[in-house]
Amino acid sequence: MNGATRFVDSAALVPADGSWPPWKFIMPKKVSARIQDHFVELTDPRRRKVIYPLINIVTIAICAVICGADDFVSIAEYGRKKRKWLAQFLDLRSGIPSHDRFNAILGAIKPAEFEACLLSWITALHEITAGQIVAIDGKTLRRSFDTASSKSAIHMVSAWATANQISLGQVVVDAKSNEITAIPQLLNILEIAGCLVTIDAMGCQTKIAQAILDAKADYVLAVKSNQRTLYDGLAWFFCYSGAFNYDGVPVSRHETQEKGHGRQETRTYFVCDVPDDLPDRHRWPKLSAIGMAVSETVRDGKRCYEQRYYILSKKLSAKRFAAAVRSHWSIENRLHWQLDVTFQEDQSRLRRGHADTNFSILRRTALSLLKNNHSLKVGVKNKRLAAGWDDSYLEQILFGQ
Repeated sequence: MNGATRFVDSAALVPADGSWPPWKFIMPKKVSARIQDHFVELTDPRRRKVIYPLINIVTIAICAVICGADDFVSIAEYGRKKRKWLAQFLDLRSGIPSHDRFNAILGAIKPAEFEACLLSWITALHEITAGQIVAIDGKTLRRSFDTASSKSAIHMVSAWATANQISLGQVVVDAKSNEITAIPQLLNILEIAGCLVTIDAMGCQTKIAQAILDAKADYVLAVKSNQRTLYDGLAWFFCYSGAFNYDGVPVSRHETQEKGHGRQETRTYFVCDVPDDLPDRHRWPKLSAIGMAVSETVRDGKRCYEQRYYILSKKLSAKRFAAAVRSHWSIENRLHWQLDVTFQEDQSRLRRGHADTNFSILRRTALSLLKNNHSLKVGVKNKRLAAGWDDSYLEQILFGQ
């Protein structure tokens, strides 16, 4: 599909002699956004005679998930209902695959290749902002476990470009491992040079900090009791310095206030140089600053305080630090929450081969495309409905218009 120009009259796309040069469009002189150009490197897992072109499987699945399909049965049904529209772009002389065929093929495709192809296509449609905040966090597909085969629920670590709202990548956490080992694997496949990477306390590890720096990015890592010595040192420094109103201590401050839902919340952010006597400071590569976020919430006359501590590889203003801290939670609110509520990801029972992982990649791709379309001022759920109802709106999503 061409991301920059509308397609010409559909009759002009099908040669009169019956030969089929798929996806024949007038191309602009720039990086191709045609979907098939980005799937050339995707390995076809089938060894026998191929009936359905792999690009058909991929394209129908992408369109169907955008339009509301949440399983392989609904993907196949979408393909049958939209066959006439899809035939403008695809060679459908062999028909629409069955749901079992979709399941088998998508269950056999290598997830790393599949995700790389999809991300290549998305970034051709929507340029990712350089130097932005990239949030990394984990999520469990709760109903992906299978008692019969002793398959545990899938846990994934995802990277989310907070400004563009694009899923940059994900890796499955090995059943015998955890996020600490999965995050470096994810960092290895990301292009994050110049970005600011935020990770919660689970990822506050020296090896992860070094992996971020090796990717030519900077880190903002939350610190909790899993790094007890460092945590106690940060807590003592901010408590002591705060008691004297940071007298003699260079500090950058930023404050925000919000009201709503029966509560008033004041957030104050502090960024300071790393004190010479901070415990553990020499273990952390390129440690350049420390930060604290203080939240004071008043609800029904009751006050609640919370302090969170951070280490930074780059000296930021308190305002920029606040943006990094707040942006990190967008991976929960704008990615994980949307996947659960709008895409029903937690209810998915897909288990066969890589089907669960690849379907999760499809959901994240669909969510990224939907969020980057601003022609319709409604939520993601209603955008999915609109795409299913209106082919022209789906074309806007697919073509990056």
